[in-house]
Amino acid sequence: MLIHIGFGNMVNTAKIIAVVSPDSAPMKRLVQNAKEKGLAIDATQGRKTKSVLVMENSQIVLSALLPETLAGRVQAGAEALEEEEE
Repeated sequence: MLIHIGFGNMVNTAKIIAVVSPDSAPMKRLVQNAKEKGLAIDATQGRKTKSVLVMENSQIVLSALLPETLAGRVQAGAEALEEEEE
């Protein structure tokens, strides 16, 4: 299942390990290291990064949406899938 992470960009929810805030020093280092290695996907369209999605394949995706917003979208999508299966 894909979720919208802002500005027409989508990610596969099955590949997401974590959705975190970029404000802590360890997350800033993680983002910088990923950018240096070419593993960062910037989906912010020039806006401030408000969340970092850590993916299964060691890539990270930067989003301008809050982690709470993204978590709500993942949860809503999971609930919709459960309803379809019934």
